[in-house]
This record gives sequence, structure tokens and C-alpha cells, in this order.
Amino acid sequence: MHLGLGSNLGDRMRALERALDAIGRLPTTSVTRRSRVYETLPEGVADQPLFLNMVAEIETALAPLELLEAAKRIERAMGRRPGLRWGPRVIDIDLILWGPRIVREPALDIPHRAFRERAFVLAPLAEIAGDAVDPVTGRTVADLAAATPFEGRVALRP
Repeated sequence: MHLGLGSNLGDRMRALERALDAIGRLPTTSVTRRSRVYETLPEGVADQPLFLNMVAEIETALAPLELLEAAKRIERAMGRRPGLRWGPRVIDIDLILWGPRIVREPALDIPHRAFRERAFVLAPLAEIAGDAVDPVTGRTVADLAAATPFEGRVALRP
């Protein structure tokens, strides 16, 4: 299972670390790999601070909707409040891929419907799971990343 994490308010790096720590403390869940951190341009609403984004690979026995609810609890506990769609946020945790699973629920889509077009997800995901296969398109993450323009949108954080 792969999660995308992003932050563009406050101490962005600390927010990512806190979220990873909280995810690793969920029942039957462990963080097994993590990408490096990328600084990325905001998408959707341009007039906001730059994001820090990364991807984490986890192992969990939680069901998809249980994991989603846990991620939303972590976001709320870290200070995320409802606001402008695609607007600034202290933390954002998205469920991106879950191996070959396809989940379509009113509150949850796995694979994440927009991940194929999002350089801020594909760059870190390709770093740790380039050979992972999108079960909808049959394409590898590396192939999806190679077809997505990163120039000027995503930069590895020094």
C-alpha cells in the first residue's frame, strides 16, 4: 500500500514526520519504505505556499475504509480543517495504490483517480515503487512518471 503525503503550512517537514510517525502507530500497520521529500508547486489553487510531498509504503491489516478513516483522524489531530478545495493544508494523506486492488466506494477510490497526472505523487512514488503496476491501466509507475512533465513543478528537496 502506498500513501501520498503533502504539507504547505507551518513546519512542513515536521508535519510530514509527525504524520509518518502517527501512521506507523496505527494498529497492525508499519511504514516499510519512504521516498525522499520533494518541493512542489501547488496545483488547483496557485496562490499558496509551495508543498513538500513524499510517498510512504506501508503494510497494514486495516481494511481500506478503516485506513482512510485513520488517515483523516491523523489529519484532524494535526490541525487540518475543512477549507478551500486544493487549498493550503497542514497535512494531506492520500491512499494512492494498494497493490492490484481496485476499490470504488463513495468516499474512497484506490488507485487514487488523479495520481496518474500528478507529478508531485509520481516523482516520489517512482523513486520507491517504479515497478508497481497501476491495476487500472496496466502501466508501471515508472512508465507513468516518464510520461508526466516534472520540469519546474517538482524538485528534490536538498
